[in-house]
Amino acid sequence: MSDALKHIAFVLDGNRRWARKQNFSTLLGHRNGYERVKMITSLLPKYGIEYATYYLFSMENWKRTAEEVSYLLELFRNFFSASDYVMRHGIRIKAIGNLEKLPPDVLEKVRHLEDLTSSNTSLTVAVAISYGGRDEIIRAVQKIIRDVMENKISVPELNEKVFASYLDTAGMPYPDAFVRTGEKRLSNFLIWQVAYAEIFFVDKLWPDFDENDLKKVVLEFSQRERRYGK
Repeated sequence: MSDALKHIAFVLDGNRRWARKQNFSTLLGHRNGYERVKMITSLLPKYGIEYATYYLFSMENWKRTAEEVSYLLELFRNFFSASDYVMRHGIRIKAIGNLEKLPPDVLEKVRHLEDLTSSNTSLTVAVAISYGGRDEIIRAVQKIIRDVMENKISVPELNEKVFASYLDTAGMPYPDAFVRTGEKRLSNFLIWQVAYAEIFFVDKLWPDFDENDLKKVVLEFSQRERRYGK
């Protein structure tokens, strides 16, 4: 029997391809992907899930067209202004990634919503923005080196648990399930944290991912035997 599914990580792939298939603009694909995040998030507590992490914007996404990046940033402004939605659902918001690359007004909204929702307990949602798994590890190493130089930690004290406390996801359990729509690769997402996660590649584009797909993941997870490399 598998462990309980408490933390699920999502790679939201396929918004642009979905839009092209519908003869819509790429930007409308992102809008539908955003609405799908809200819908799926509202369902997670029903299945006993306490944590969710969404890959919203990678470090590489900064290289997209100025129009697309601008539109995505506007979606983030809307997302981090949606205090009514997250408070109504008891959601705690945590942003992860190289956030200093965000425009100052977006970063201010991020920090405000994190503070506002810090006491919410129904569900913790981590949103990965300007995120890369390797970048996260490098930033963690840089913080560790600074703390060693300031005698806040000694090299012999460093172990996996201590290292994890320097990651963006500190304080959260590792994902139990890694779900990706559209493609079959990890794409530099949570590469430390998903070392022993169960992987699910869903043959759908993210705007088409629905409750039935979520139920299938939950059911299959319950039937898998987690071995943690043993």
